[in-house]
Amino acid sequence: MSRYLVDTHAALWWLADDPRISPAARAAISDAGNELLVSVASLWEIAIKRQLGKLKAPDDLPDILIEEGFGFLPITARHSWKVQELPLHHRDPFDRLLITQGTVEAVPIITADPRFGAYDTVRVLW
Repeated sequence: MSRYLVDTHAALWWLADDPRISPAARAAISDAGNELLVSVASLWEIAIKRQLGKLKAPDDLPDILIEEGFGFLPITARHSWKVQELPLHHRDPFDRLLITQGTVEAVPIITADPRFGAYDTVRVLW
């Protein structure tokens, strides 16, 4: 069994059966033996973008994610504080938090974002 932190877009693409999800990401997410985590930061990001009309997502998205086998990774003080140690390869605050969560929790991140690969503290699967 492996643990993975699933980036916001990857989780949404999985739920939509979007063809942009890579074969490696699709295999990891579909493997029932893997523990799949979605950061609470991703839910926060989706809620904000939904409210602004920049993103469509179901009203019951958290329940749907649970039904699909995802768990939630809370944001801890350690995650938040470690953000200051990251080089500024990426300025998106949600993505920076995911990178520190992946680092602190020692889990690879499933993401198509090529900027995540600039950080040598976290592994990326795509």
